[in-house]
Amino acid sequence: MAYIEPVILSGRGIKLEPLALNHEAGLRAAAADGELWRLRVTSVPEPEQTRKYIEDALAMREAGNRFAFAVLEAGSGTVLGCSSYHDIVPAVRRVEIGWTWYARRCQRTHVNSVAKLLLMTHAFETVGCHVVGWRTDNFNFASQAAIERLGAKKDGVIRGHALRRDGTVRDTVMYSMRAGEWPEAKAQLLYLLDKQR
Repeated sequence: MAYIEPVILSGRGIKLEPLALNHEAGLRAAAADGELWRLRVTSVPEPEQTRKYIEDALAMREAGNRFAFAVLEAGSGTVLGCSSYHDIVPAVRRVEIGWTWYARRCQRTHVNSVAKLLLMTHAFETVGCHVVGWRTDNFNFASQAAIERLGAKKDGVIRGHALRRDGTVRDTVMYSMRAGEWPEAKAQLLYLLDKQR
């Protein structure tokens, strides 16, 4: 039995569905809003690589180490981007949240905060995770700020950790949140979302 079971998460006008091949056109359109694949610090697929991106995510789901979601606008069903549980370690009840990106028009809106609220609530309150983690490129300052706004703690930097799409080697900034920290972080996140209305 998989540690992360297929589930649809929804709230505040946002819906997360298990990523599937029928999301290909929507993901391609979301990535095109801002030509996000041109950013050297993200994992957004180039238009012609969108199907392979989904197929790779599905293979990782089958292997048990990534569960990708399409992030949609609940009312229209428009695909806004993607986010995933990954580096899933059932033995220590840990998951990471990443492979996250959104159409440019959704950046710095409520979309990421709501998606993270849904993913963190499910991880801590349904799956029973002890720790949720995040990782990001040391030059992806927007991502670092977004993770810190969630209430995650910076664990440190793994130097020379991974290749970027341009072939350069990145340092990876690691963050985490423990289950005991979640209630306060959730209250703060709900407070910030309510202020955005």
